Amino acid sequence: MDRVPGLVGERDDRDRPLNALHTDLRRSSAPAVRAAALGVLAAAPGLAPSRDSILERLAWEQPRRRGPLREQLTEFALREAEQLGLTGLGALSGHGRALLSGDDPASALAPLLPEPVDHVLLQADLTAVAPGPLTSELNRWMTLAADVESKGGATVYRFGESSIRRALDAGQAAEELLAMLERHSATPVPQALSYLVADVARRHGRMRVGTAGAYIRCDDPALLDQITADRRSAALRLRRLAPTVIASRSSRAALVDSLRAMGYAPVPESLDGDVIITQLDSRRTEGIAAARPLSSPNGLDPEVAVAAVRALRAGDAAHLARREPVDAPGGQLPRSPATATISALQDAIRQGVRVWIGYLDSQGNATSRILEPARMEGGYLTAYDETRAAVHRFALHRITGVSGI
Repeated sequence: MDRVPGLVGERDDRDRPLNALHTDLRRSSAPAVRAAALGVLAAAPGLAPSRDSILERLAWEQPRRRGPLREQLTEFALREAEQLGLTGLGALSGHGRALLSGDDPASALAPLLPEPVDHVLLQADLTAVAPGPLTSELNRWMTLAADVESKGGATVYRFGESSIRRALDAGQAAEELLAMLERHSATPVPQALSYLVADVARRHGRMRVGTAGAYIRCDDPALLDQITADRRSAALRLRRLAPTVIASRSSRAALVDSLRAMGYAPVPESLDGDVIITQLDSRRTEGIAAARPLSSPNGLDPEVAVAAVRALRAGDAAHLARREPVDAPGGQLPRSPATATISALQDAIRQGVRVWIGYLDSQGNATSRILEPARMEGGYLTAYDETRAAVHRFALHRITGVSGI
């Protein structure tokens, strides 16, 4: 192949790391360099030439192709051959020589590999011992129905509730599991293992979990029958859960609008089962305020005076906060992690205190705001902006950080 796995982790011309699937791993000279490096090893049977001697031999054979890239590819080829088992202690192996000559290396490896076995030894402690490498089919099945406890000359598998449940989730039945164990076990199936499989299969699937966006609840099953039989409800993906309940993959608002378009009169329901009442915003003319008697000797209402003093003090505090913000040396905007920002805003809402935030507008310009947070929902913060004397909604992902005042 023309790909060079040894280049993984290095950086390209733009200083970006090369991953295993990067297109820049291709080198057209890689196959020829691999063949030449292994050819040098094949020309020295029974010997283990060093790296430097192999590079000198390749430079002598093709002096005009010597260079740092060729040396790097040669080192990669020798390392790959050692990792794949084509070489051992620097010498070319028998199956590696067969691979270079075009013969089937499996014939050279067959005497060195143990024969796969198609049976296990079941034991009373819910374990199974494989006396050798298992066949591919039995190995896949044992990996699915049991957990590997230890490896070595013999692999030990352990059956448990989680492993049996994993096999049942994959579509296996209890009868198929027991039949597979009886067919591939050199010992009888222990009674404890049979009871475990039967017990897990009895409890498996009794509870089911699905996905639903909204539901329809009605005391009249006939009306729900009419809705499910209506062809216009096919897009809602309805499913009857009970005689008086239908689940849908659509959202609650979309379900209500669709049912109303079909001629029904549903009402939305909250999580507590209460009907959600929606009211239109009404506008009324302002009435003429009745004259109030003055209670202060200077002719000013005390409530008006208190409100005026609060407004003046809030303006002064906001002005000072903008000039000398707390915890912000050098005039930098507050910056904090997203989790810390959310926690600080929640604390400010509970305590009713003001905070100083950094905020990015839609054009990406950074601004500073003094806020009195009121509530936080749906990814937005509703707060009174003292710097602009108005209530605004702020997107949480645009808040760079929070600092106390």
